[in-house]
Amino acid sequence: MTTEKLDIVKTIKDGVRYGLKNFFPLFLMVILYVLTVWIPYLNVGTTIGFYKAIIGIGRGEVVDPVSIFSKDNFKDLGNFFLLMGFLYIGILAAAAFMFIPAIIMSIAWGFAIYFLIDKHVSPLKSLLLSYDSTFGNKWRIFFVGLLFGIVSCIICAILGFIPKVGPVLAVLAVLVLVAIMVAVEGVMYSFFSEKADAIIEERRAKFCRFHGPEAPAEPEAPEAEAPVAE
Repeated sequence: MTTEKLDIVKTIKDGVRYGLKNFFPLFLMVILYVLTVWIPYLNVGTTIGFYKAIIGIGRGEVVDPVSIFSKDNFKDLGNFFLLMGFLYIGILAAAAFMFIPAIIMSIAWGFAIYFLIDKHVSPLKSLLLSYDSTFGNKWRIFFVGLLFGIVSCIICAILGFIPKVGPVLAVLAVLVLVAIMVAVEGVMYSFFSEKADAIIEERRAKFCRFHGPEAPAEPEAPEAEAPVAE
């Protein structure tokens, strides 16, 4: 299994760059999401569309705000609910052993929804991919979130104390920081997506080594023509 470590500094730098690049499209997407989140059934598709947008942002793409309304978002509807059920049951089971295991499993399975949507795998396989690809990086994921949260609080606190315009600047800073936070999430998924691809190839190679490549299907022999009676 690949043991490459998540680069915390590079992740945050890329998140800042991609977040600022997508600030206005992402801001419009959030507005559209909030305006329609109360509509049953549609809100599930827009939620899945939002996850798709995060995947694109993490790869340096510019998102389309109205993509959350795409009909393709409903293709993973059943698997999405199954995955959510597995996640909640698993984390609640981990919480029975105090909260530390629940926090660890929340981080380990945190990218399962992205694998489900991006790689079109089953809910259980997406959980396994998320767990395996984040192996050895869980504390790094935690520190990315912790560091980003501390820096964000400091920035908002400093801006908030500026006379007269402080509250306005603080609100604007929150909006920008949310866009950057979303981009950081996408950048982390992009890293673990590559690790997951390497894991899949490694397992496929092991399978072929032990079982051999699948034999190609033999072509069917043409049926002999019946002799024609003269």
